[in-house]
Amino acid sequence: MKKAKSFILPPDGKVHPGKTVDIRYTVSENYLGDPIRIPITIINGKNPGPCAFLSAASHGDELNGIEIIRKIAHEWDPANLNGTIVCLPVLNVPAFLAQQRYVPTSSEDLNRSFPGNKTGKSIKRMAYSIFKSFIKPCDFGIDFHTSTRGRSNMLHVLADLSDEKVSHLAHSFGSNIIINGPGPSGSLRRSASEIGIPSITVELGEAHRFQLKLIEKALTGLESVFSAYSIRPTQSVHWPGWRAIISSKEDTWLRSSVGGIVSLRCNPGDLIEEGSVVCTITNPFKKEIDEVVSPFTGLIVGLLQNPIVRPGDPICHLVTLDRETISEYHASNKNNDLV
Repeated sequence: MKKAKSFILPPDGKVHPGKTVDIRYTVSENYLGDPIRIPITIINGKNPGPCAFLSAASHGDELNGIEIIRKIAHEWDPANLNGTIVCLPVLNVPAFLAQQRYVPTSSEDLNRSFPGNKTGKSIKRMAYSIFKSFIKPCDFGIDFHTSTRGRSNMLHVLADLSDEKVSHLAHSFGSNIIINGPGPSGSLRRSASEIGIPSITVELGEAHRFQLKLIEKALTGLESVFSAYSIRPTQSVHWPGWRAIISSKEDTWLRSSVGGIVSLRCNPGDLIEEGSVVCTITNPFKKEIDEVVSPFTGLIVGLLQNPIVRPGDPICHLVTLDRETISEYHASNKNNDLV
């Protein structure tokens, strides 16, 4: 773990122990040659300790993570922290300003562009600048995402559990569901983990909104992580009551077989029995009805929110739970507050 007494800001700034500093850091330029700057808050704890990054909005319309990170950045007292937290609430400023998922002028995905390229195209240069200056100096990191527009996720973690350090980080967050896999090439968490900076993705909720209940659950997860890494030792590591580890090759997406208007029968976080109806799809006259039925008993991790579909559109992200986990689910979540 890095034990530096102060965090050096490229190219010439410094945040001293026990201080919090807000900066805007230039990562690119627009068509007029004006700077594209991302907001960053550096919290440097009073005492030495690990260095962690928190990032969000690499997809510009994914907002829940922004509020999570802002709460950490401006409500946590550095006098009570060991180490440093690098807060990156809006990675993709052009997409955020346009309230779009991708860079509006090119439709490029920042979260498929890491670790970037200093002499590559614009999106690669932006990724390179962020990665070199604010990801590489860290010991571990958490990247926040939501579902794409028109769908919603229950809170869950994506992590490569074959890496022992990544596994430790993922379990420390205290989520009910961990989906195991390396992640897409060019994603921030995979690129960081591949160079020895264990990183995970936290998925929660839907695009274009702040969902306060989910934000509070994520803050509990962060408190758990920072306790496990002794950055905020006054907190305790959180156990969520039950947990399932899901292979990224084993989860299932249910898709519509017809086009029409959807009526949902369930919510993200619901346990649905084999043969139960997830939703019905009807034509505008409600004369033709198609039912989407669960092929097995499982947990709904992600669910359509936009009530119109075409044939083949995704309806439901469903994962299998074993009998013991199902029993723990029922015992721990009588109020069904998993969303």
